[in-house]
Amino acid sequence: MLNNIKEDHYCRKGLLIRKSFIHLLLVATVFFLFVTTSIENSKVNASESLISDEPHDVEVVLQRYYLDGEMSEEELEETIWSMEDFWSYYDDWELVDQNQSQIVFQKEVDDISPLLKMHGYFGLSDDGTLRIYNGKPNENNVIQSFYQINTKKLKSQSQELLLKGIPVSTKDQYLEVLKNYQKYAINS
Repeated sequence: MLNNIKEDHYCRKGLLIRKSFIHLLLVATVFFLFVTTSIENSKVNASESLISDEPHDVEVVLQRYYLDGEMSEEELEETIWSMEDFWSYYDDWELVDQNQSQIVFQKEVDDISPLLKMHGYFGLSDDGTLRIYNGKPNENNVIQSFYQINTKKLKSQSQELLLKGIPVSTKDQYLEVLKNYQKYAINS
């Protein structure tokens, strides 16, 4: 009889363990199905938001700021099918403003502006300020002012060059002229 009780106890214990295992397996399966379904749904929702059947048209404004202080602005019409592709295309631009119909990006360009490359001249104003002009030096066509030069220390040949206008068409020329005349700047 003692053997029967022990066997019955072990059978019940084994049955209880099997029931617990089956219950645990059932809970794990339901959890797995829940997680898998949630992940699949979020993938579908994410892909729906990234790629739409309907394109979205926006105006894109690209603002470029150059070393010489000039800013150029380019306006484009873009049709966006995928926001992910759109943002990756403008990855090297800084977002400045955004609304439903317009997105404005900005970038600093390590070069002089196209305007300066075509028509830029360094010159000297009447008060001795080093300036860049759009064309030959003239008070009406100033692009940017830098610093006042001590014209008494300036060689007459250098001063004459500035009065006539020193053409500048590359970044290197631009930086070289600024460097050469910096030593004559009046410290404020």
